[in-house]
Amino acid sequence: MPRVVSFTAARVAEVVEEPARPLNEQDVRLRTLFSGISAGTELTAYRGTNPYLSKQWDGERRLFVDGTASREYPLVGWGYEEVGEVVEIGTGVEGVSVGDRIWGTWGHRSETVVTAEYARARVLAPDVDPRVGMFSQIGGIALNVVLDADIHVGETVAVFGLGVPGQLVAQLARLNGARVIAVDGVASRRELALKLGAAEALDPADGGVAEQIRARTGGRGADVCLEVTGNYAALHEAIRSVAYSSRVCAAGFMQGDGVGLRLGEEFHHNRVQVVSTQISGVAPALQHRWDRFRLDSTAISLASSGTLRVTDLISHTFSLEQAPRHSNCSTRRHRTSCRWYLQAQA
Repeated sequence: MPRVVSFTAARVAEVVEEPARPLNEQDVRLRTLFSGISAGTELTAYRGTNPYLSKQWDGERRLFVDGTASREYPLVGWGYEEVGEVVEIGTGVEGVSVGDRIWGTWGHRSETVVTAEYARARVLAPDVDPRVGMFSQIGGIALNVVLDADIHVGETVAVFGLGVPGQLVAQLARLNGARVIAVDGVASRRELALKLGAAEALDPADGGVAEQIRARTGGRGADVCLEVTGNYAALHEAIRSVAYSSRVCAAGFMQGDGVGLRLGEEFHHNRVQVVSTQISGVAPALQHRWDRFRLDSTAISLASSGTLRVTDLISHTFSLEQAPRHSNCSTRRHRTSCRWYLQAQA
């Protein structure tokens, strides 16, 4: 039977069986090749800190309110970075063949069924490393950050946080014409950012990140700061580092109270604009041209051509069945250079 990763309680992951879905005439069955672990949303579910587990999301008013939680354990099939191989097609399917590799989102499960229309739009070129297919949504998230940042050629952009999304954001900012200053407390991450094109990399442990950035920009500060850490202290330093009347894009999934964020200081005195940026929507000015599929498919196109380097970000690979044993290790990935991946084997 197909297998899937289930979070049965906070910090408990298990691999369980689930029924195989029947195949309709316009459906395609995929065997998962690789599934990437999200260091943001997914680990908040694993750790039990996601607000959906403690509050009710009111979709009409778009508010979290007290009451019965929107989600509860077990949480089955989290994960949103998958690539699979077509192993069966429905009788009415055209334009998709057995053996095609499909990128998309279906969670940490050994197989899934999608429509032929979905698969046709997401075929990975046969000469591309299949692991590239895992980077569709995280690549789309990173691209959305850069679109929200409105970066111009010749500007200085500081990227706070050099995990996988931060590394992607830094590369995309550079491709957009920016000189990138990368900031992270992990030496291996800083080294990787420099390898992938950042102009400089700063260690916050050395102190005075904002002062260093202003010294490198003639006292002005960064034209844009991109926060990709989910850490309030890092967001505060990004606010300190940006130029007067400029923009900070906050992409990290912040948890709990804003300890370390002092809005009465530089934020108030320097007229700083803080923009929430994440995958659930595109900036209003771009919605007539950009949508979720264009973000994801553009990221895959850039990665497939090698313009966006993604396989450099892979640190570990293990089988789906090993997920429970490695789950405690995955919660410590913020101290490693990159990320872990599940290989869902037949």
